[in-house]
Amino acid sequence: MGYGSDTVVRLREVYAKYITSDKWIIENVSLEISKGETVVLMGPSGCGKSTLLNIISGLLPGVIPGHVKGEVFVDGVDPVKQGYKALTGKVGIVYQNPEIQIITRSVFEELAMAPENLGLSKDEVLARVEWALDALGLRGYEQKDPQTLSGGEKQLLAIASVLTMKPKILLLDEPTSMLDHLGTQMVLTAISRLKEEYGLTIIVAEHRVEWAVNVADKIYLMDEGKILLGGTPQEVFSQMDLVTKLGVRPPGVAEIAYQLMKKGVRVKIPVRLEDFKELSW
Repeated sequence: MGYGSDTVVRLREVYAKYITSDKWIIENVSLEISKGETVVLMGPSGCGKSTLLNIISGLLPGVIPGHVKGEVFVDGVDPVKQGYKALTGKVGIVYQNPEIQIITRSVFEELAMAPENLGLSKDEVLARVEWALDALGLRGYEQKDPQTLSGGEKQLLAIASVLTMKPKILLLDEPTSMLDHLGTQMVLTAISRLKEEYGLTIIVAEHRVEWAVNVADKIYLMDEGKILLGGTPQEVFSQMDLVTKLGVRPPGVAEIAYQLMKKGVRVKIPVRLEDFKELSW
């Protein structure tokens, strides 16, 4: 099976489970992600989204005890065989609770910690901190205690601290699930900016479908450890029967089209608001 030269993540017939699991949590998953793509994983709680991110980050089985079989390649590295440390500087992961990643007493210290641990020069550390401050809109927060920040600001700081490692691939595990509306908008806007301005490869487990269809190059719908549907937002949400069966809420404009189709009206299913005016009757 051939792969493009810009492929940065490749999984082929991957199975995975934790040491405490009796059955596979991930079953026969294959996907390919290209450099600069934004991919959104969607599906019900417990469907395997977080486990898939743990595999791509090398944490499973490198840090989290478990078993992975199948082909896993991330930016030329096989983390299952080579260990998660082989992905240092290649992959960064941010979890839904920023509290578990923030440990210092100032925003500046938090951002400087990772590049300092890499043994980089003072000038390089400062350059990376400055870049991360601008990339995540945290300029002016340098001396603030992270514990005084809002939930959204803490999540931006968690993302910024990972970016100081200059990863090529950014993994985000339900980054807005613990945030209020304002915090959610701050984080989703920042992710969109990272995609547009910095060309990162971004893989997000996220349930906010309206945002996903506007940002994602590809969406994968998961259930019971399997990828049941994948493609562009248009390709995915055009599959009305399967989307409905999975219980995934479609974008509002697609939901309107679904209702029309159930009444016998043939339409091209839109996924974004701007597509709605192009409905073909």
